[in-house]
Amino acid sequence: MSMRKIIHIDMDAFYASVELRERPELKDLPVVISSHHPRAVIAAASYPARKFGLRSAMSMGQARKLCPDVVVIEPNFEKYRAVSAQIHHIFQQYTSMIEPLSLDEAYLDVTENFKNLPSATDIAIQIRQEIFKVTGLTASAGVAPNKFLAKIASDWNKPDGLCVIKPSQVQAFIQDLPLKKIPGVGRVTQEKLQQLQLETLGDLQRIEENVLIHHFGKYGKQLFLYAQGIDHRTVQAERERQQISKETTFDGDLYLNECLAYWPPLAEKVWNNLQHKQLTARGVSIKLKLKNFQIYQHSKSFKRPIQSFAELLDILQVLLYEMHLPAEFQYRLIGLGVYQLAPQADENQLSLW
Repeated sequence: MSMRKIIHIDMDAFYASVELRERPELKDLPVVISSHHPRAVIAAASYPARKFGLRSAMSMGQARKLCPDVVVIEPNFEKYRAVSAQIHHIFQQYTSMIEPLSLDEAYLDVTENFKNLPSATDIAIQIRQEIFKVTGLTASAGVAPNKFLAKIASDWNKPDGLCVIKPSQVQAFIQDLPLKKIPGVGRVTQEKLQQLQLETLGDLQRIEENVLIHHFGKYGKQLFLYAQGIDHRTVQAERERQQISKETTFDGDLYLNECLAYWPPLAEKVWNNLQHKQLTARGVSIKLKLKNFQIYQHSKSFKRPIQSFAELLDILQVLLYEMHLPAEFQYRLIGLGVYQLAPQADENQLSLW
């Protein structure tokens, strides 16, 4: 396999930065994007907010303890989607091999590119300049021979940074790389690695593959490759949307029968989203989160796509019935998702050939 040239682009504190464009007077203050809901979590934290230890997915309760003067701005996803589309338009001038991970980050494979530029570094520099020119926002970029290293590199000199790992530099770069930098290494895996006295990718290189597989199962194989700086995953253009889901968090904790009124509006949102995207779905999943944060989930998939909103509601009833949830439990969140998605046309339209 020939050497690929991969760029990982990651916008800096994206949602917060979009809001701060319009409110520059807040740029040195600890700003977070979050709703004013009692159980809200942070969607994004500006760099000044991060100095207080605030970060994405932290509860607002915790955030206010750490930083009483935190400035909260309600999220406006329509706005962020519009800016994200502008950024993608810039990517499309260079390559069609774009794998978005979220509104604010993407992998680009620029091995072959529309401008016939040999240097991925030059492309990364140009893209960052264009993004700033068009949106006024900064992006960080990592350039490397594979996705794993490109993602680590984009984080290296944040914010507004560029980090390039040339093929000849890979070994030196990964030697002292802390294992917690590896995508997918959560707290549990990290603790396990520490028990094995493994701190860096260099340490990992000394461990045989079968030992890693014994401790970490299938992920051990991936770790073994990462330790050699190898990642075979390709950039997948237009990743198929895995699922469309919506959830509702209650202000108080509700019994199962009190939740009943909340399901149809949730199902309607999911159904409308599916229609809007002109997709069909063959699977339905539901989840309920208890007040002690334990989660119950159940799902079902079918041979043919769901035909109507009424059918979706019927399936929802069946799923709830099959879960046999005790009446005395109280819930703080419910969620509904559809999966096994396909474009509408594919299902009804037989091929014309």
